[in-house]
Amino acid sequence: MPRFVINPPVFFGSVAITVLFLGVGVLFPAQAEAIFAAVQSWILDTFGWLYLLAVGIFIFSVLLFATSSFGNLKLGPDDSTPDFHYLSWVAMLFAAGMGIGLMYFAVGEPMKHFAAPPEAAPLSIAAQRQAMSVTFFHWGLHAWSIYAVVGLSLAYFGYRYNLPLTVRSGLYPLLKNRIDGPLGHAVDIFAVCGTLFGIATSLGFGVLQINAGLTYLLGVPNSATVQVVLIAAITAVATMSVVTGLDKGVRRLSELNLTLAILLMVFVLLVGPTSHLLRDFVQNIGFYLDTLVLRTFNIYAYEPRPWIDAWTLFYWAWWISWSPFVGMFIARISRGRTVREFVIAVLFIPAGFTFFWMTVFGNTALYIDTTVAAGALHTAVANNLSVALFQFFQYLPLPMVTSAIAVVLVAVFFVTSADSGSLVVDALAAGGATETTTAQRVFWCALEGLIAAVLLLAGGLAALQSATIATALPFSLIMLVLVWALFKGMASDVAQRRVGQAAVAPQAYPAAGISWQRRLSLILNAPTEEEVRNYIGSIVAPALEEVRREIEGRGREAVVSRMDGDQSVSLTVPANGVRDFVYGVQPVAHRLPVFSAAEATQDDFRYEARTFFSDGSRGYDLMGMTQDHVIVDVLVQFDRYLQLVKSPAASLVIGAPEHVPEAASLGVSE
Repeated sequence: MPRFVINPPVFFGSVAITVLFLGVGVLFPAQAEAIFAAVQSWILDTFGWLYLLAVGIFIFSVLLFATSSFGNLKLGPDDSTPDFHYLSWVAMLFAAGMGIGLMYFAVGEPMKHFAAPPEAAPLSIAAQRQAMSVTFFHWGLHAWSIYAVVGLSLAYFGYRYNLPLTVRSGLYPLLKNRIDGPLGHAVDIFAVCGTLFGIATSLGFGVLQINAGLTYLLGVPNSATVQVVLIAAITAVATMSVVTGLDKGVRRLSELNLTLAILLMVFVLLVGPTSHLLRDFVQNIGFYLDTLVLRTFNIYAYEPRPWIDAWTLFYWAWWISWSPFVGMFIARISRGRTVREFVIAVLFIPAGFTFFWMTVFGNTALYIDTTVAAGALHTAVANNLSVALFQFFQYLPLPMVTSAIAVVLVAVFFVTSADSGSLVVDALAAGGATETTTAQRVFWCALEGLIAAVLLLAGGLAALQSATIATALPFSLIMLVLVWALFKGMASDVAQRRVGQAAVAPQAYPAAGISWQRRLSLILNAPTEEEVRNYIGSIVAPALEEVRREIEGRGREAVVSRMDGDQSVSLTVPANGVRDFVYGVQPVAHRLPVFSAAEATQDDFRYEARTFFSDGSRGYDLMGMTQDHVIVDVLVQFDRYLQLVKSPAASLVIGAPEHVPEAASLGVSE
């Protein structure tokens, strides 16, 4: 375990910006609320249109990625396979859709829109329809398209380009090696700050709801002091999980939490107006789809109203701030999936569950308020949004039990969000490193709690919202650039694939110079792991070194690198304006096929010296090739690379014609 792993510009830059925000709340507590309100008002008045337009671009872009030829590309090399079975992967995406927000807003938001809708008459049938349509809009495909942009960028460039899982890696097609400079640092700083304040906002919502639940259950005072104590206590629990390494326990607790949440939803569905809710669910989807495009771009330009600032624009900023956290999670579980699989699953599976959750709680609340509650429920919610869920449970059986479960659910979501959030922020601030010190994760975990506490004291929920909106503004611009970089990177890979199909298949290269008897011998007598490592060290590495010396002798830079504890080796020829040429070889294990029942009990593997390239194309086994054969294969791949970057299809997306390296400049003999 390293002693202390940070990327200093990102670490200290993020801390400095965070301290600046917190300093306003600490040094000017009386004026803090007014300052944050003024900042929020200026940003929304000046850039509100940008949030709306950006999210519209996000959703249409990811749908384009999925439905075009880009959808066939893999998040990893072409021959990569998913790390998780499909059902397990879907279950994890499903879990990602649950959180504090759904507990806090499931009843509160529909009731708020019912009492004060953006367009319909308050407390009318039209207001009920609009309340659910708007709630679906805020929690549906748009939110998950924001997560999909960041997750897709992290997974695509992390697994296909072998870059670190940091936001800056998504800018590689545009900046290339400059992602390691000031621009890359700035991108990761804004990602860290946005994540910190996005998580702090969720924690603020959570602690407000926990306080309201404890007030209902135990008569605990509902005050800022209690809320700060709750933040300190739950952050301490999250910190303990970081210090003691209780990741497995927290994971099991999260799974239990998800199960309890689903059981709570089923309970409300069964004791509520069940058939009425199922009809509502179908019609809610219809209203949502019917108004999808109009709401996407409706900023009320001709009839300005504060409603959109308080709801839609805040939500878009919140989701943008939260996106590095959720994006990192879905990226880490999605290696080997195609772009189409990723987009369809990320957009529709969590959103589908969220729609049903909101229908069960929201429409039941509307039914109760218009019948037995006689308006008392929406009145209570208007006075204090945090009590919405607990006021709602009073009209259902076993209110004390359901309220207690709700408090536990929110508390556990709080702990897991703080724990997981500290891991993501730590990785971003450490340049993508996942093996860091416990002290670093503790630092970020404590800072998340401190942000939530200071902002709650400085201005309550309004201060949290203001900080979220402010930090999301620069990251929304970064996300627009990520979309363009994704298009550039994917278009490059599609163009190279099309051009490459006209060339000799790469898998045929190793066969040249090796007799079929030798190939059959290698297939039937699988090399061991040690033999493959020795082969890479004694045959492949010297061959790449010889090519490197020849290229450098012709005035061109080339680098041979050893990786994975000297097990893998690669030759890199940097190029300006296009993707570098990379020819690498690494040991790969595959389970041996069996031809009898006796062999089925064996646990044997076949090891290969498998090639890998910078464009993620399919690798192949080199075992059995001599040093001269390897050199010939490198030159074949180098020649293919030059054809690709000089082709009209590739040059449109890989680099301008004047940037395409000539064969002579790269040291290729004529």
